[in-house]
Amino acid sequence: MIKSLDGIFEKVDYEKNSSVLLYVNKEYENYPIHWHTAMEIIMPLENDYKVVISKNAYHLNPNDILIIPPGELHELFAPRTGRRIIFQFDFAIISNLKGFTGIFPILLQPRLLTPENSEDIHTELMNLLLRIKEEYIQNDNLSEAAIYSKIIQIFVYTARKYMNTGNLFPDVKLSKQKEYIEKFNIIFDYINENLTEDITLDKIADVAGFSKFHFSRLFKQFTNMSFYDYLNQKRVKSAESLLLNPNNSITDVAMKSGFSSISTFNRVFKTVKECTPTEFKNLYFYKGVV
Repeated sequence: MIKSLDGIFEKVDYEKNSSVLLYVNKEYENYPIHWHTAMEIIMPLENDYKVVISKNAYHLNPNDILIIPPGELHELFAPRTGRRIIFQFDFAIISNLKGFTGIFPILLQPRLLTPENSEDIHTELMNLLLRIKEEYIQNDNLSEAAIYSKIIQIFVYTARKYMNTGNLFPDVKLSKQKEYIEKFNIIFDYINENLTEDITLDKIADVAGFSKFHFSRLFKQFTNMSFYDYLNQKRVKSAESLLLNPNNSITDVAMKSGFSSISTFNRVFKTVKECTPTEFKNLYFYKGVV
């Protein structure tokens, strides 16, 4: 076993000076509900596999690809026989690349990519994962750089699929579609940089140069959620990492994440994560993980 599981928080045992971990799992062993700060990609090679994320079940067939965002509570259920790639890595290393803020809405939820629902990109994604496995096994001086280059390709393929401008803004001319994409990248950067401020719908619509009604409609088309739902998701993601620091109180985390009150923080966090900030914090420090 390459990784350790202590309580409900999973410590990802990266090799020294590394931020990637991959293994071909063939054990007939279930993993109880847990979470980790790494992003995870699972692809069965032989037989199926079942993953439950926030009470939603995902049934993976061979070569299906499941992307699990950091901080998601999930369980793994293995068949009696089979093999699957389980790949974990530190998404923070590439999250600040130009344009990646626009990908974040896609990564707020798990993504299951199959030959049926992703016919246009599935073969490329599958081959990239297999090449990542080869690089990981090879383990030369440039393997980790090569692995991250392929991770970026995976997200580019995935983002282009879900952010196809023709699908996002079907009633808008191509030139306008590109303009909207550029504006939304500016919007996402603005939200990232001002997460702790009082960002209102009126303010963000003004930044985008739209009326708030037009902006709300476009934002829902682009992200499949309302602006305030997206803002809350971003703030909860920020809070997750802050909760891992034992020196941060719940009040500190609430303020540093942009929530105006403890009650709002508790309510929103529980809605998104299905547990309170205190429970989430306790899960991490359960049985002396750190």
